[in-house]
Amino acid sequence: MTQPDVQAQAAVPGYPAAPGHPAAQGYPAAPGYPVAYLPPPPGRFTRMLTRAYARAPGWLAPAAVLGCFAAAAAYVLYTDPAHADADAVPTCLVKLTTGFDCPGCGGTRAFYYALHGNIPAAARHHAVFVFALPFLVYLYVAWASDRVFHRRLPQPRITGRMIGVFLAAWGVFAVARNLPWAPFNWLYV
Repeated sequence: MTQPDVQAQAAVPGYPAAPGHPAAQGYPAAPGYPVAYLPPPPGRFTRMLTRAYARAPGWLAPAAVLGCFAAAAAYVLYTDPAHADADAVPTCLVKLTTGFDCPGCGGTRAFYYALHGNIPAAARHHAVFVFALPFLVYLYVAWASDRVFHRRLPQPRITGRMIGVFLAAWGVFAVARNLPWAPFNWLYV
């Protein structure tokens, strides 16, 4: 950024003019416009959250995620979705109203069976969930070990193409599990 650009930005009230400050750097100006776009300065709430995040210990975020997972697991174990009625909580609104399995139908039951170590029954209820589960667990362990112990595990490179292929396979699974003939009717829960 040239010196006149910084001087032009310094004339805008409410923005600090320090050369290293992010608000003083701004974004490149579009052709034909004399002043670059300046991001708004952070508000009080944003500054408070930023300070709290900087002061928080490294283990807090992984512990919070693990606590949310433990609460979800306890809820699933308590409600026992594998032996519940169709209209019992938690329920799938799509299946309740249309009779078709939605892309997520059976995920809670698959989670229930995975918590009990019954992987074939979990795959019977939601095969895509069982496929994704080890990857999700590894991503959490790699992230948590980096945050807590400062030990970097090898991170898988997740590209946009991989996400697209996974979502396409999930979409094919969602359609195939509603087909009424063999072998697809095995996927219907």
